[in-house]
Amino acid sequence: MLSSLEGRRLAVLGSMDEFVRLVRTAQDRGAYVIVCDGYPEGPAKRIADVSYDIDVRDTRAVAEMCRAERVDGVVSSFSDVLAENLIEICEELEFPVYLDSEHMRYLRDKRSMKKMFDELGISYPLSVEVHRESVVADLAGLRFPVVAKPVSAYGSHGVRVFESAEEVECRFDEVAAFSDGDCLLCEEYDDGYEFNMMNWIVDGEPVVLEIADREKTEDGEGSIPRVTRIVYPSRFTAETLDEARAIVAKVARYVGMRNGPLCMQFFWSPLRGIRVCECAGRIFGYEHELLEIAGGPAIEDLLLDYVYDRDSIACRLAGHSPFLPHRAAGLYFHGKPGIVARIEGAPCEGNSLVVETLSYYAPGDAIGADGKPYAMRIFLRADDYARLDEATDAFFGSVRMVDTSGRDLLLPNEMVGY
Repeated sequence: MLSSLEGRRLAVLGSMDEFVRLVRTAQDRGAYVIVCDGYPEGPAKRIADVSYDIDVRDTRAVAEMCRAERVDGVVSSFSDVLAENLIEICEELEFPVYLDSEHMRYLRDKRSMKKMFDELGISYPLSVEVHRESVVADLAGLRFPVVAKPVSAYGSHGVRVFESAEEVECRFDEVAAFSDGDCLLCEEYDDGYEFNMMNWIVDGEPVVLEIADREKTEDGEGSIPRVTRIVYPSRFTAETLDEARAIVAKVARYVGMRNGPLCMQFFWSPLRGIRVCECAGRIFGYEHELLEIAGGPAIEDLLLDYVYDRDSIACRLAGHSPFLPHRAAGLYFHGKPGIVARIEGAPCEGNSLVVETLSYYAPGDAIGADGKPYAMRIFLRADDYARLDEATDAFFGSVRMVDTSGRDLLLPNEMVGY
């Protein structure tokens, strides 16, 4: 039984598509919802009780708004920037929050994170700091290709794959522009299977919500391969669960997290075991819905209960198994710049495997650098991997966004073999 939020005044940091359901869930439970971020046209603002156009990085201004609105709880997730600012705003308001700013840096700054991994004995792809004046020498100990990352950027912003030291040297500033650091982090490209893992820490110990297969497609343009499908639960949940959970428990203890979200991206192969890409003090965006679609709990209720009914989370997650009862997949279509004339092959109503289709563009819209994460997203549910794979293959082959010349603006998606 969900607790009522009647009489509560909740601030939600973030207004893009991922927050629409969070706002509606809070309202359905009785809360008065204030949505705040720097995007005036954010979809969640259209359904909020009131909204403010304040950049969440201006944490003092957001805190002042919360005081003026008599806010008694603040919630956010789905991006590193939002999680980081959530913590700072809660500290300013003296609201309880799952981490403090000092320890959040271990989950935000890549250099601090590697230091933590070293101290905990956690394996990760071999990496080095690379400075502009000594690129070739700094990279001497790595095998190519390498993944180059800004030191303090978020998500995949600025991340590139390079085949040589000369290429890193030539494009150094392109990557560095996404960070305020004076160097890059370069790591050996890992060709193992890749996974997303969401956990909720309860009384200092991780409850594994899921381990998901994170599948990618190469684009041949020097950026990291694009995520084109995420599958819940992973085919390799049994093989990775114990080792992955033990790693998350170590990280939770290191940063002092007793209750809250702690997620991890990692690589695994039968010979090498797990090598961690990164940990994050937040829920993964643009896929968390798949947990509920596959038969797990609703993330929105967990986030709200953390703010207002924390003691209920242990009961809600008691007995939860990451071996979820259904198979769910998110299909992610990426676009090239151009004007959409028509959309072809999108799922029709009545397809029993399709849970949701979200097109980020309509005919007449321009695909470009507008901050939209994908061109289209499709969520599927099936009882077995075979049906999920069959539907995935069909949609990867049929969905198109076509311009007036007949050119398909969608980048090709490829199935990963197992």
